[in-house]
Amino acid sequence: MPGPFSGLSVKIIATIIVVILAVEIVIYLPSAANFRQSWLNDRLRVGVVAARVLDAVPDAMNLPRMLTDRLLTSAGALAIVYRREGQSQLIELENVTMPREAVTVDLRQRDPASLILGALETLVLGSNRTLRIVGEEDGMPDRVIEVLMPEAPLRRELLLYSRNLFFLSLILAIITSAVLYVFVSRILIAPIRRLTGNMVEFSEAPENAALIVTPSDRRDEIGIMERELAAMESDIYSMLRQRRHLADLGLAVAKINHDLRNTLTSAQLLSDQVANLDDPKVQRLAPRLVLSIDKAIGFAQSVLDYGRQSATPPRPVPVDLHLLLDEAAFDAGLVGHPSIRWTNHVPDAVSISADPDQFARIFDNLLKNAREALEAVGGKVEAPQVEVTLAETPDWLTLSVTDNGPGLPPRARENLFVAFEGSAKAGGTGLGLAIARELTEAHGGKLSFVDQPLGTRFDVTLPRSIRIA
Repeated sequence: MPGPFSGLSVKIIATIIVVILAVEIVIYLPSAANFRQSWLNDRLRVGVVAARVLDAVPDAMNLPRMLTDRLLTSAGALAIVYRREGQSQLIELENVTMPREAVTVDLRQRDPASLILGALETLVLGSNRTLRIVGEEDGMPDRVIEVLMPEAPLRRELLLYSRNLFFLSLILAIITSAVLYVFVSRILIAPIRRLTGNMVEFSEAPENAALIVTPSDRRDEIGIMERELAAMESDIYSMLRQRRHLADLGLAVAKINHDLRNTLTSAQLLSDQVANLDDPKVQRLAPRLVLSIDKAIGFAQSVLDYGRQSATPPRPVPVDLHLLLDEAAFDAGLVGHPSIRWTNHVPDAVSISADPDQFARIFDNLLKNAREALEAVGGKVEAPQVEVTLAETPDWLTLSVTDNGPGLPPRARENLFVAFEGSAKAGGTGLGLAIARELTEAHGGKLSFVDQPLGTRFDVTLPRSIRIA
């Protein structure tokens, strides 16, 4: 389970706050620029008032000092310059030393980039600078007013404005996050927590059917997830029960099969003794008895082999492929066969990395099936033969087992690789091909049946990386 500070709810709240603050930062820059512009415009209006006073007085140079100082103090200015018709008039505070340098701010330039850059400069550099504010009287572009003033008051008010805006944004972000959290928690977080807790509990005890989640009536993605999770947990529960029953049943069958095989072996020894009697009836019935017992023993042995083989992982070692195929052909009864010709077309220099026992088991089953198919038709096939060929591509090795027998009937092709159903002969278990397919897949390859006009062909396709020489 997630910790107290790593849950989904904490991440959602933190994300909402960060997003709102980021949006506020984007909004803050033009807002601060507008605040600064408005503040400067207010100071310029005082300069316009002073200019009008100068226009109204015939002798502006004899204005009372008290009046000019009041005008300048109300504007927070050190001096005001009024330019018209090529003439300039100056009023300044008494006993004030004028600065040597001033930063010019032309209020006639109103492009957003300049306004934002000016606001940032005021915040960073405005503590000790002097501004020279330049503007014009409304509707009179030939009358220019200049206001000389320190920038520190503007910076203080801009910082105060920024602080108030920040706290307002933070309060807004917290309130919005809380409202969204309550909303999202009821719709999203609470159901996800319920599903997450259920998955953890069910993973610890999947055999407990009471832990299967009960889906709600929701029609959105959460509802779909609840229904799919309930279906998956039901399938897992049923599968585990079935596998447990099959495991118990398989263990019982293995014990019964083992005892049955011992019994059949004893019966086979007895049938061999009976077959040596001179009684004509015994001589006529004994071969059928021996054949039936041999089939029963073969069936029992196949079941035992299938149970053992499916659970053993391969252990790859370097293997001479040509020699391994010859040994598999010998075990399958093809080497030295009186009527079937065996041909191994795989070159002698081919070596692969594979489990020799399991790999030989694959071709033992395929070659034995080919031999039995050819023996079943007797002399109906001219020059019966079984051969193995090797084809290579940059990515794959393909070993093809081919015979010129009668081929597979359509019924056998339907369940070709299904255990106990894919046998092509009467009384067969169908385990040979099922085992061969499992062992091939365990080596990273695939076993496939290739349809052709005459005979039967199976391809064992393996990754090219399996070859070592």
